[in-house]
Amino acid sequence: MFYEPARRNHGLPHDPLKAIVAPRPIGWISTLSEDGVANLAPYSFFNLVSEHPTIVMFSSAGLKDTVRNARASGQFVCNLATLALVEQVNLTSKAIAPDESEFDLADLARAPSRMVKPPRVAAAPCALECVVTESYDLKDRHGAPSGRHVTFGEVVGVHIDDAFIEGGLVRTDKLQALTRCGYFDYAWVDTLISVPRPE
Repeated sequence: MFYEPARRNHGLPHDPLKAIVAPRPIGWISTLSEDGVANLAPYSFFNLVSEHPTIVMFSSAGLKDTVRNARASGQFVCNLATLALVEQVNLTSKAIAPDESEFDLADLARAPSRMVKPPRVAAAPCALECVVTESYDLKDRHGAPSGRHVTFGEVVGVHIDDAFIEGGLVRTDKLQALTRCGYFDYAWVDTLISVPRPE
């Protein structure tokens, strides 16, 4: 089959693109509102986009609390979503009032960050403390607003649970990092193969 995404003329009950570009890492982003409310939400349009400087990004469909808080404070934390936390990750995707906290909704303990003000998810084995470098509204190829908002942040602090470091390497398979596929599907990393680059 062939279809044009702008026309959505695929004839399927759901857009298949997110099932093709998969699995996608999940950025479980915590922010702090101007009133001090801790917000937490998962974003599957997320990735590490640069090593030096160390930059991550997430994209939001709609101007949600996470984007507003990150823009206002200039800070956010990316908590590692794992298989052990899949229920809480899913629960924190629920839309709730800005004066309510998803930490409370999902009964998640907070842990203090060192370099930024938003708290971390205490149960997450890894967390990236970030300072916003830029945040802007996406436009399509014609220059029309898309209703999507992209935020980039430089990682200024990294937390890793030592239990997942073996032989000097972080064991992604032991972390069972959660990923998003199409529709309501998730996957996780539990198997690795090493393929050295050619000389």
